[in-house]
Amino acid sequence: MLWEIDLHPRAGLPDLDADGVAADVIALRLAQKVRVASSRGYLVQGPELSPERIERLARELFADTVAEEYLVGQVSDAKLAAAPERIAAGEGTQLVQVLLKPGVMDPVAQSAEAGVRDFGWEVDAVRTLRKYWIADATAEEVRAISSELLANDAIEQVIVGPLPFDRLQSGSAYKFELKTVAIRDLDAAGLVRLSKEGQLYLQPAEMETIQRYFVELGREPTDIELETVAQTWSEHCSHKTLAGRIAYRDEDGDRQFENMLKETIFAATQELRRRWGKNDWCVSVFKDNAGIVKFDDQFNVAFKVETHNHPSALEPYGGANTGIGGVIRDTIGTGLGAKPICNTDVFCFAPPDTAVEDLPTGVLHPKLVMRGVVEGVRDYGNRMGIPTVNGAVYFDRRYLGNPLVYCGNVGLIPCDKSFKEPQPGDLIVAVGGKTGRDGIHGATFSSAELTHESESLSGGAVQIGNAIEEKKVLDVLLEARDRNLFTAMTDCGAGGFSSAVGEMGEKIGAEVHLDKAPVKYAGLSYTELWISEAQERMVLSVPEANWAELHQLCASEGVEATAIGTFEPTGRLVLKYNGNVVGDMPMAFLHDGRPPVVRQASYTSKPVAPLSTTNTMSVADSLQAILGSLNVASKESIIRQYDHEVQGGSAIKPLVGVQCDGPGDAAVVRPVLGSRRGVVISCGMNPRYGDFDPYHMAASAIDEALRNCVAVGADPARIAILDNFCWGDCERSETLGALVRAAIACHDLSLIFETPFISGKDSLNNEFSYFDDAGQKQTIAIPSSLLISAMGQVADVAQCVTMDLKRAGNLLYLVGETKDELGGSHYTLVNNLDGGAVPTVDGLRAKATFAAVHRAIGDGSIVSCHDLSEGGLAAAAAEMAFAGGLGVEVQLDGVPTGTASLSPVVKLFSESNSRFLCEVAPEHAAVFEGQFASLPVAQVGVVVESPLVTIKAGVETLVNVANDQLKESWQSPLRY
Repeated sequence: MLWEIDLHPRAGLPDLDADGVAADVIALRLAQKVRVASSRGYLVQGPELSPERIERLARELFADTVAEEYLVGQVSDAKLAAAPERIAAGEGTQLVQVLLKPGVMDPVAQSAEAGVRDFGWEVDAVRTLRKYWIADATAEEVRAISSELLANDAIEQVIVGPLPFDRLQSGSAYKFELKTVAIRDLDAAGLVRLSKEGQLYLQPAEMETIQRYFVELGREPTDIELETVAQTWSEHCSHKTLAGRIAYRDEDGDRQFENMLKETIFAATQELRRRWGKNDWCVSVFKDNAGIVKFDDQFNVAFKVETHNHPSALEPYGGANTGIGGVIRDTIGTGLGAKPICNTDVFCFAPPDTAVEDLPTGVLHPKLVMRGVVEGVRDYGNRMGIPTVNGAVYFDRRYLGNPLVYCGNVGLIPCDKSFKEPQPGDLIVAVGGKTGRDGIHGATFSSAELTHESESLSGGAVQIGNAIEEKKVLDVLLEARDRNLFTAMTDCGAGGFSSAVGEMGEKIGAEVHLDKAPVKYAGLSYTELWISEAQERMVLSVPEANWAELHQLCASEGVEATAIGTFEPTGRLVLKYNGNVVGDMPMAFLHDGRPPVVRQASYTSKPVAPLSTTNTMSVADSLQAILGSLNVASKESIIRQYDHEVQGGSAIKPLVGVQCDGPGDAAVVRPVLGSRRGVVISCGMNPRYGDFDPYHMAASAIDEALRNCVAVGADPARIAILDNFCWGDCERSETLGALVRAAIACHDLSLIFETPFISGKDSLNNEFSYFDDAGQKQTIAIPSSLLISAMGQVADVAQCVTMDLKRAGNLLYLVGETKDELGGSHYTLVNNLDGGAVPTVDGLRAKATFAAVHRAIGDGSIVSCHDLSEGGLAAAAAEMAFAGGLGVEVQLDGVPTGTASLSPVVKLFSESNSRFLCEVAPEHAAVFEGQFASLPVAQVGVVVESPLVTIKAGVETLVNVANDQLKESWQSPLRY
């Protein structure tokens, strides 16, 4: 019997969900007026569920009876469809019900099933639903509200009116049928068509190589063999563009890369490790799920940042949710298992005030994307008990159809558990979540351009995560690690078992029995079992002698563990289903058979266009506009949703200052609570600079990430960095050329700063195509976006400093040279200006500057420090003032410059790199200045008691604005 339990807000309490929907309907112009009431509910099916038992479940399990009222009945009961009293029901009131589509992960329903069984009653299935009663809107408006706001077609279904079923379907039995794919006789057009329609997204040369291989075998591939090749050769898994052959041309001539990544970013790290010799502090780089560096005598630290862009464009909550869950599993699956200690996230959105009429077909509104992404990351990290300590948010209209979602995780791993090696004869063991249809074609889908049809065609590429399940898996695996129960482990991410088993068994061989894989429901084919990206799963290599103990350990914690095969020393991947061989391929072909594709890349530098500063706002108005611009404005409404104190190790949190609401430069975490040694996490990114020159954009991102670390006290000689390239269509020569130029900058700056890259990730084809009203194809390409994440270290967190001003009477010093570099700056953004020179990096001087700032923080000379980035000196001074509750008086005549002719506007708003604003007590001024020797440094102001920001050029006062006014400009734009 199918029962329904509906939960409504108690009389007198607000209906927050309904109020939010109504506000969004008006904001998104989906209706002129509307009234909404809502409820949430459960559909519960089971043979032992009598009316009395359902009543008890509603009261004791499902409802929060302090805040909620409940209704129970069978789904056909009229009372369940009746509108609540809070909305005056009339003829125009329509009931809209929203359910997850069958097969989509429903973590709440899973927990509910377990809860029912805890009562001692059997249950067949549980599904969650949401109900909305909408009044004062037309039927057409209700359809628009349902599709644009209430539900996402990628994962949810909308039912207007009563539910049209009286039982829950849980899948039908699968009837085995070996399928082959006719490829041997296809012409070139046929191969292209097969690649696209089969969602393989392989290049013509790759399809021809596969065809040739099976022609030589004298048979057609099975569907699972073709899918396995597609997963293994996907851009997501093999990085075939960045790690491929590239013929590059720029003003300096031609250059041929055999493997661009190895010859730029990898090469820089290897050169540094050779320089350091026995003093090398890198442990494992570019060969495991995350990069590892030394921390202390007992532990190392691992760091990985991933992207989850395309799924987040289709289903923001689920995409971001599984993005953070996936990168957490990356560090868990590094070595023999790292304990996650903190998360990071960086998001890129179109402006949330984008007009609805400006949205192309198939694009979710940026406000909804932003909300879903933030909630997805928030829920997963918070529920796993991992603090989210650092991040950033960037806005640009070019992210409209393709938001970027970067998620990172830092893990702590014992020194003797930092490496792994699967052994021949080991069992292949799947641990964690069961397999379902969620995530089919996720890896190949991520290699494709998004279009207006992507939501309907690729909904299966989206998954929903279950953080509680992953937390259980984590706890079990750390215990199993410490008992030495397995020899290797990796996460079951993109490509599912196909990628995880394929990578682990590359040097050995593997035989997998797919029918043994635990499933969420019946009906999955052998191919779906193999490539599903269902979440919360890990794959272990377990000696057979340890299997019983591991299985018992997992069972004791309610974690699924199943042996699905063996690593066999055959050099082949053999896939079986109920004794039938459904796939048999050599590992060498999967991992080394992909044809090298020589891509053409070109870059032509742009001349520096003159920048006119006439007809601009006043300096004071420009400062307030910059503080209120979306990229600079406070992200407190996002940050406050994250738990950044769980685990007890957060020494410097994202927000600092007297009211804990100032913009910190970097986070500091103590991963070992008995030690004062800390890990410092920061990031650097400025996509606007890429419009001028991707080399200088990349160099600036590295410089910013490092100086953010240094600003709180990190040792610049112990900072490791990660690269995350998000680019457009690299089949275009100029787009790929921009990427190559950025990678060359990464190589150059890494060597100068002696800062190694230890891991990275790329996400290409971040473009959205649609047809305009005239039927013409339009494409929105994201700006070239390189995120640099930095992980530094401090010997004692007590010596760290924050950016908020500390005491009236202290002196303000500007460290670093200010140049005429307003190109891409926020001053030009708020004043609608073009042109100007983009900020550059003098690497050797920057390195010396960072070392000097570190020494000055270490000897106590600096009591607060803030890096100069977006908004330059003016924004930094204002932020330090209102974060500290004190005022500043700044005199621009003392600003260190390379030329005497810089205007006050340039001195105030230039975003030149490698600069800091430091607060120094007068009694420490001489010691502070002595740290900088020949480096550019000068006193530019003083801290005062009165909460005002005053800036003068000579005797002219350019700014004299109260802290409260500046702070309100900074906090109000994204205050939700």
